[in-house]
Amino acid sequence: MSWPFPGIVAHRGGGTLAPENTLGAIRLGATMGFKGVEFDVMLAGDGTPVLIHDQTLKRTTRTRGDVARATYAELARLDAGAWHGTRWRGERIPRFEDAVRLCRELGLWANVEIKPAQGHERRTGEAVAQMADKLWRSAPLPPVLSSFSPVALAAARHAAPQLPRGLLVGRIPPHWREMLQDLECVALHANYRALNARVVAEAQRAGAAVLAWTVNDRRAARKLLSWGVDCLVTDRLDRIAPEFA
Repeated sequence: MSWPFPGIVAHRGGGTLAPENTLGAIRLGATMGFKGVEFDVMLAGDGTPVLIHDQTLKRTTRTRGDVARATYAELARLDAGAWHGTRWRGERIPRFEDAVRLCRELGLWANVEIKPAQGHERRTGEAVAQMADKLWRSAPLPPVLSSFSPVALAAARHAAPQLPRGLLVGRIPPHWREMLQDLECVALHANYRALNARVVAEAQRAGAAVLAWTVNDRRAARKLLSWGVDCLVTDRLDRIAPEFA
C-alpha cells in the first residue's frame, strides 16, 4: 500500500521522555511536533479499554495486581506517572476513549496496539475495534490497529473490517505473507532488527507497508529508510524527530 500516515511515530505517546501510555505522554509527543503516536490498549476487569502495556500494574504504578482483575475505577486511582519523575506525578491510566479524544483534539494519527491480557484476545480485539470505529468516524485518517495476537486481529477485522490493521512481529515468521493475507493487514509491523532490504521489498511487492519498531539509533534509522521502510516508531523523540531523514 501507499502509506498515507506519518513516517515517524512516538512510541507509547512520549517515548522515554514521559510516562508511557498516558495523556501527558501524548501531549508531549504533540508538543515536540510528532503527528503520530503509538500506544497500547488492554481491557480492565470491567471491560473498559485502557492504555497500558503490561498485564500487571507493578512496573508503571508500583502497585500489585493484574489489569484484567481491576475495574477502571480502581485503575483510575493509581499514579501512573510518579515512577518517571516528580514532574509526572498524578498522571493516570487513561481510558482508550480519553486518548482517542485527545488525539483528535491535537490532530494526531494513532497506531493502536491491541494488547490483550492472556485469555482475553478475542474480546479485546472486538472491543478496541468497535470503539475505534465509533470514535474515529469521519477523521481525516483512520487509526491502524496492530497486534501480536492473530486472534485479536481477526476479532478486530470482524468487528470493524474497514479499519486498517498491522501484523506485529518480533521475528519474521516463515508464513508472514500468508498471515498478512489471511488477516487482511495493510502493513507488517516488525522489530527493526528482524528486517532487511529483501523483506521490506517483498512486503511492499505484496502490497503491504512496513513499520519498524522501536528505532532509537539515528544510523539504524537511516539504513531502514534507505531500504524503503514506510514508518519508524521511536522512543528517542529527541534524537529522531518528525522530520528525520
